[in-house]
Amino acid sequence: MSLYGVLRTSVSGMNAQSNKLGTVSDNIANSSTTGYKRASTEFSSLLLENQGTGSYNSGSVETKVRYAIGDEGTRTYTTSSTDLAIGGNGFFIVADQNGTGAPVLTRAGSFVKDGATGNLVNAAGFTLLGYNLTDGSAGVINGTQGLVPVNMSSMNMMAEPTSAGAFSANLPDGDAVGSTKTSSVVMYDNLGNEVLTKVEFTKTAAADATATPPTGAQWTMTLTANGATTTQNLVFNSSGQLTTPNPATTSVGILNGNNVSVDISGLTALAGDYQPSAPFDGSPPQSVEDTVIDTDGVVYAVYEDGTRKAAFRIPLATVASPDNLQPMAGNVFTTTNDSGGIQIGTAETGAYGSIFSGALESSNVDIANELTEMIIAQRDYTANSKSFQTGTELLDVLMNLKR
Repeated sequence: MSLYGVLRTSVSGMNAQSNKLGTVSDNIANSSTTGYKRASTEFSSLLLENQGTGSYNSGSVETKVRYAIGDEGTRTYTTSSTDLAIGGNGFFIVADQNGTGAPVLTRAGSFVKDGATGNLVNAAGFTLLGYNLTDGSAGVINGTQGLVPVNMSSMNMMAEPTSAGAFSANLPDGDAVGSTKTSSVVMYDNLGNEVLTKVEFTKTAAADATATPPTGAQWTMTLTANGATTTQNLVFNSSGQLTTPNPATTSVGILNGNNVSVDISGLTALAGDYQPSAPFDGSPPQSVEDTVIDTDGVVYAVYEDGTRKAAFRIPLATVASPDNLQPMAGNVFTTTNDSGGIQIGTAETGAYGSIFSGALESSNVDIANELTEMIIAQRDYTANSKSFQTGTELLDVLMNLKR
């Protein structure tokens, strides 16, 4: 056995333990880093071929660093709705702060609104990417095409024009021919302006129970908005139910907006009082008061009246072998040949996990375990150094033989 071989083997052992101490140090330093994944050092022996049975050539030890990327950390809850954690499989897709760099993966969801751009940016400066639902963007399941920065500033004031509604009422059977009933309904044009629409019913014929067959009452419905008038004849049967028009709809036009479809199937001509009801959609201009992110990744803008409008969808990405992803600075990961390519999908579908708003995924580092590994690495390093020291002393003995 070569004494130089002893020295080389001991040096490889010290280098290996140094690598282990390096991963332990990284783990301890990042024990409070959101979404950090623990690194570990795996050892394997490198043996040299031995000639005969009377001698032994010492080899060395090799190390390989592995990352427990697929090991989920515990969730902690916060007071910020833009703090996001993933429960189950999946990674957020992020890019550099401008959202223009190559997309990478992360589990670090400590996102806040960037004051300059309005994008959601995490503590490492990476921008969260998603799909813009307001322009009908569709994603690619095996690529990152169509992803844009999730921009909170793009959720501006909203004016929802009236497009449809229903007007129901009982038109009193006892009213004389020529009598009228009047109501007003507020609608909204495309700019959010209020459009006061007048709804007037005029009785044109009374019900005749003696006719063969018996006939019901007849009324005329007039809708007036912005000076434009729509008139609709209404015919009821002897039971007071609307038979004409069929289908029971009419419409009214408003400026700066489309024609509004009005469902009048709820009109009746029975004995009793005039009892109108008119639910219509649409709303005046409103500011965004809050942002809500559901567990399926849909980002909603919440307006002053409580209306929620879907603005973005945050997708999740998976790979075949997460532990073989390549870590990069900023607690992000890129794909490798061993990890496989990314597949993108929607949270809470298939194998994809859920997105929790107001929560963060903690590091999966166990401090107690890391301190134990540190002690073991320290002992092993010391033992290797003793082997090196012994080999050096033996070489000194050999050199002294010449003297």
